[in-house]
Amino acid sequence: MKIYTNENNTATLKLLIAAKLAGKDVELLKGTHEESPGPAVLPRLEVHEELSFFSSNAAVQYLFPVLDLSQNGQCLQMLEWEATRLYPVVSTVLTSKTVSSELKEALNTSLLIADNLLAKHQYILGDKLSPVDVSIFSTLYPLCCTDLKDTYLKEYSHVLRWSGDIGNSEAVQEAVKQWGGSPNSPPSASSLLGTPQVVIQTPTGSPDEVPEKLSAEELEMARDNFLNGINKLQPPLKREGVVLPDKDRRNVLITSALPYVNNVPHLGNIIGCVLSADIFSRYCRLCGFNTLFVCGTDEYGTATETKALEEGVTPRQICDKYFAIHDAVYRWFNIDFDYFGRTSTEQQTRIAQDLFKKLNANGFVSKQTVEQLYCEKCDRFLADRFVEGTCPHPGCLYDNARGDQCDKCGKLINAVELREARCKVCSSSPAVRNSDQLFIELPQLEPSLRSWASRAEAGWSGPARAVLRAWMRDKLRCRAVTRDLKWGVPVPITGFENKVFYVWFDAPIGYLSITECATGNYEKWWKRSPDYDVKLYQFMAKDNVPFHVIMFPATVIGVNEGHLLVDHIYATEYLNYEDTKFSKSRGVGVFGTDARDTGIPSDVWRFYLAMIRPETSDSSFSWADLATRNNSELLNNLGNFCHRSLSFCYSSFSAAVPDTQLTPTDLEIIAGVNRDVVAYVQHLERGRLRDALRHVLRVSRAGNLYMQDTQPWALLKGGTQDRVKAATTIGVCCELVALLAALLAPYMPDTSKRLCTQLNIDQSELRINPTEPCMVRFLGPGHTINKPEPLFTKIEQQTVDELRRKYAGTQADRRKSNGDCKKLSAAELEAAISAQGEKVRKLKSSTKDKAVWQPEVDVLLALKKQLTLAHTHADQQTGSAAELERAVAEQGDKVRKLKASTKDKTVWQPEVNKLLALKKQLAEHTDRQTGNHSPGSVEQLEKAIAEQGDKVRKLKASTKDKSVWQPEVNVLLDLKKQLTALQANK
Repeated sequence: MKIYTNENNTATLKLLIAAKLAGKDVELLKGTHEESPGPAVLPRLEVHEELSFFSSNAAVQYLFPVLDLSQNGQCLQMLEWEATRLYPVVSTVLTSKTVSSELKEALNTSLLIADNLLAKHQYILGDKLSPVDVSIFSTLYPLCCTDLKDTYLKEYSHVLRWSGDIGNSEAVQEAVKQWGGSPNSPPSASSLLGTPQVVIQTPTGSPDEVPEKLSAEELEMARDNFLNGINKLQPPLKREGVVLPDKDRRNVLITSALPYVNNVPHLGNIIGCVLSADIFSRYCRLCGFNTLFVCGTDEYGTATETKALEEGVTPRQICDKYFAIHDAVYRWFNIDFDYFGRTSTEQQTRIAQDLFKKLNANGFVSKQTVEQLYCEKCDRFLADRFVEGTCPHPGCLYDNARGDQCDKCGKLINAVELREARCKVCSSSPAVRNSDQLFIELPQLEPSLRSWASRAEAGWSGPARAVLRAWMRDKLRCRAVTRDLKWGVPVPITGFENKVFYVWFDAPIGYLSITECATGNYEKWWKRSPDYDVKLYQFMAKDNVPFHVIMFPATVIGVNEGHLLVDHIYATEYLNYEDTKFSKSRGVGVFGTDARDTGIPSDVWRFYLAMIRPETSDSSFSWADLATRNNSELLNNLGNFCHRSLSFCYSSFSAAVPDTQLTPTDLEIIAGVNRDVVAYVQHLERGRLRDALRHVLRVSRAGNLYMQDTQPWALLKGGTQDRVKAATTIGVCCELVALLAALLAPYMPDTSKRLCTQLNIDQSELRINPTEPCMVRFLGPGHTINKPEPLFTKIEQQTVDELRRKYAGTQADRRKSNGDCKKLSAAELEAAISAQGEKVRKLKSSTKDKAVWQPEVDVLLALKKQLTLAHTHADQQTGSAAELERAVAEQGDKVRKLKASTKDKTVWQPEVNKLLALKKQLAEHTDRQTGNHSPGSVEQLEKAIAEQGDKVRKLKASTKDKSVWQPEVNVLLDLKKQLTALQANK
């Protein structure tokens, strides 16, 4: 066995120690990296020519496997924690010139976890050495064996004892000698062929970079803004009717990259595009900016035709199906579009054809003849996605490569280069023929494009600038704008009637057509005006950047009618899934519908995805990390502070916010928080959503420390002065909770809303002054709050294990292991029909656009059809009364627990609907079995109707929420039906 490594790589130490402990000989080869498939990451363990390990932790497990199989799950979890949390933090500490307080806090958090585990046992997992000990020891080795030990480890006695025991063993000393590295010399950047999965950085503009001592001016401003700052806020911005530019406000136009309709969006798609744009749009509204946020499904192109072919339906049916799925997923994630549309509309055709005609008239379109594959059996040219064959690249030769890219080696392919090409429709061998296509003359537009980009790129994220510069290194070439497909916008040129626009040309125009659908006049937003200014912000993953910084700008520059060009592009790197990549085409990862089905609230998903948003480098989703951040940051930090503060106010001050007599100590807290609010605004203005969220958590941490240091519970037992100080502390803490409700609103809208309910304020009153960001007094002395409730619940390890297991592999694997798809029970179907019916009614009342609500109607009809089949099946079954009774009992218990845990009806009402449906099924089943289709006499029914009518009236009087009382109305109507039928029979 061979280990390929570079100088001073502590991950190599993991492999050497594991090999020594297992008694296996390995050859160490430094500074070399042979050509081989897979990522260029060191160290690499080569067992033999056909088996290599690129993950150091996977290699450790192979060399030194865990002996107790019952510990395997815990072993995997801890190795994942080491790779995604501990290793990145330690690496950053070792390579940073200065260690910020935030970074040191992250290291201390990780060390505390290890120390707590070692307090119970000799080793991490128990009383025997395991791969986890090898991995964590190797990562901590530079801290354990240098002067850094006194700096970082002296408070962690159990870690010191454990590291000493391992470090003194003969096998480990031999491994260290073979490694030959120095713990005092961290590896240089040039020697690293692999990078950590997560990079922890101190954000630019962080308080760590400014003097810690607060100035007298800051303290005085803190006092003034706390007492009077609310008067400086703009009036709340009302979202009513059509949103058009406003000359008296800052106008912000926000777009999210249009998702394809060939699958359900996965978490990488969601954070890269729609969620990031939603967070930013909510921030803009919080600041009082006049904001329009549009998005929609990208419905034309080969991806749609290919998916339709796979499912045996028309492209229109595919678009309708996946538009409804995308819409439902984004609604669940609380994505608050001003308009969510689609590109297969009359507006899209009209605007795309109009822009093309003007581009052509201005001389920027040319005709070229290209070679394409033609299927004689299907009598059509084949787009790249309609061709499969053997990859032409040496060393790959994958026999199922697509006509545009090979899924195995990842390299781009020209379809005519495929070996043994075959038509995806009929499997026959296509021929090479010439086809005339229209091209945009990018070389002619290049000077204008370069001039614009050189000015504009300052407002773009790093990934967007990197993509632009890569494209601009060489001269631009002409690019096809047409292709031989049937599903798309027709080309309005004689001789090209059977062709459509290439999706890259068509899709960005979707922003304009969707704005047209939303406002009736897209030019108000998309053409420059002397009367007002509009700033365009676009959110996407980096693979979409070329179309937004090269192709679409070139198009509107060529049209030359004053169209808006993008001011800010906030592109992200890629989000990986556990130890692999998210993939829509292969069905790998967690998809939007999966997130919904986990039972974890959408706000927790929004928070976690924002925390791992790949802003500067690729990042990784991990189930263990999701649980850790939920339990530590949300439950123990943010939730703990909010609940403690409000509970103390509610119980000790009769629910009235006490007056504040601010001391220098109180002002220091407020002024320090103001620095975080300033940083929050600065980061969001630059599209650094992840860094801004970290400052929200700093505010809640500051609040926790403030309360802990002040100890108002003890002060209340003292004299008058102490009680005044306690009141001030709680008053400030309540205002901090209100501030947190505002800062959280873009990220966790439901949590913000729940906090507002507990604070007894309207969410629309929460605002931020972007020109002078600071903590203001939203509540004021004497304001009465409502009874506080916990905001978050713990995610247990068992849940993590179940979810990781459930969402492993591909979507196809999961369907197979679950016996294809889970059939919903009649109770679940009735609850789903009730919810879907309400959704349809709301959509129909909000718009006359059939294209918007028809997909939801189709979903409703399909659910009703399933319910009919379920009832038919139930009629054929016997002896299931006991099962129904058991289901009713279990569901009743579930409802009682939910109602006891929260007053939030949106949480427990769906379960109540299921319970009512189950009870109805049980009654119907009993009737079928006994042959008694009437529940009793006329008198009994009249009595039941009177009681039910009274129940309905009380519910309607108590709430306007239709979802609460509609199920009871349905019961009442059913009783009346039964009475009518009984009277007719008599």
